[in-house]
Amino acid sequence: QSSLSGKLGRSEFMPVPTSCHYAVLLRTLSWVMSTNGLIVKLFLSFISLSSREAESFKEQGNAYYIKKDYSEAFNYYTKAIDMCPKNASYYGNRAATLMMLSRHREALEDSQQAVRLDDTFMKGHLREGKCHLSLGNAMAASRCFHRVLELEPDNSQAQQEVKNADSVLEYEKMAEIGFEKHDFRMVVFCMDRALESASACHRFKVLKAECLAMLGRYPEAQSVASDILRMDATNGDALYVRGLCLYYEDCIDKAVQFFVQALRMAPDHEKARLACRNAKALKAKKEDGNQAFKDGNYDVAYELYSEALTIDPNNIKTNAKLFCNRGTVGSKLKKIDQAIEDCTKAVKLDETYIKAYLRRAQCYMDKEEYDEAVRDYEKVYQTEKTKEHKHLLKNAQLELKKSKRKDYYKVLGVDKNATEDEIKKAYRKRALMHHPDRHSSASAEIQKEEEKKFKEVGEAFTVLSDPKKKSRYDSGHDLEDDTGNMGDFDANNIFKAFFGGGGGQGYSFEANQCMYTNSCRTQQYFLKTI
Repeated sequence: QSSLSGKLGRSEFMPVPTSCHYAVLLRTLSWVMSTNGLIVKLFLSFISLSSREAESFKEQGNAYYIKKDYSEAFNYYTKAIDMCPKNASYYGNRAATLMMLSRHREALEDSQQAVRLDDTFMKGHLREGKCHLSLGNAMAASRCFHRVLELEPDNSQAQQEVKNADSVLEYEKMAEIGFEKHDFRMVVFCMDRALESASACHRFKVLKAECLAMLGRYPEAQSVASDILRMDATNGDALYVRGLCLYYEDCIDKAVQFFVQALRMAPDHEKARLACRNAKALKAKKEDGNQAFKDGNYDVAYELYSEALTIDPNNIKTNAKLFCNRGTVGSKLKKIDQAIEDCTKAVKLDETYIKAYLRRAQCYMDKEEYDEAVRDYEKVYQTEKTKEHKHLLKNAQLELKKSKRKDYYKVLGVDKNATEDEIKKAYRKRALMHHPDRHSSASAEIQKEEEKKFKEVGEAFTVLSDPKKKSRYDSGHDLEDDTGNMGDFDANNIFKAFFGGGGGQGYSFEANQCMYTNSCRTQQYFLKTI
């Protein structure tokens, strides 16, 4: 006691336990033990009740799943998990439901939790593999399916899924090779096949959409990208594809907005960065070329359009417009052949580009190649049946009809705006040049040819010297229908009337011994008759 008091101090005293104290302690221990037993019993009873309730929720979830009411099934499986969070089958069932709701990433998490709780849970591994495959992770999927086969070697579903995973891997490799070779149709084919198994893979969908855009199938590409963005508005690849479609449809300002947004979501997106840079450069060059054209600086405009065409060969619609613009400049610079070539390049890039057909048709008209002009105007009129296009087509058809007749202006060697005096002088010169008497000593073949030309000269003069006939000829009317057998007229009579004066005595080369080689005297003589 003295030692204890020394340690505890004088004011404190530890009494020595008595039999009474032991009795109290024993009663206390007895009460605690009886109480703990009750708590254990209550806990076990609660666990049993929770398990039964969780099973009830699971059964209700199963019933809704059978009815294909997957949202309600999901709710009840979730309640079961809340009651018993360590039950692998509940996670497995909810994973199956989420797969039916196309929520594959959530389904993957549930199936992974299921196999973490029970590594021998075959359905959990199978569902995990299916989720991986749907999301395009074919290698991970294959590992899961092989785990199923370890647990159940004869599982036919797992065997088939292994084949599906292998097919997806093979199509993915083929698509990669096709993209490098710019075989975009092959890539689209491969992605379509791969998506049959990997239906939720955004990566495959984006690649397909990008290739559709490269093939000019913009509405399809836009649709695929939009579907992805509805599920994931921050998907940088889908934003890039949307911008790419707008860029290739020559909506450059809107395209740049999407490229910027894609870079905001994925700052390292190199394709979006390059496309954004090209779009801005293309817009600037095109606008500079347009301004130079408006200012009349055609040489500068031509160079600017040429530079713009080197920026991105894949931008078909914009390049078609650039070729057409350069063709317009070429026609202003009198480079008609170059203008036709540029317009041809434009319609090859975009067969629906009406402006290029119109520009090329006008160039053909300028070159008097009316057959080609009519073909272009017909193409335009079939596409857009406007009054203006109808008028252009009719005018080209008229010029074509006129071109197939004898060109009396060419026969006389005069311009279509030649005056009456110019027509008379031209006739005098050509008539003397081709008169049969002048070629009487030539071969029979030459005589025949010169006689034909002499007749054509007379025919041309007959029409062009008569204002009424000339007018009808210029407007494209068929003169033979109006005047009868014009082809049967006598060229000598016209010659005599022109050179012989009112007496009707025709001019004779032999009588006057005046050949074309003595043309000065001849022309002096005939000038007196006018």
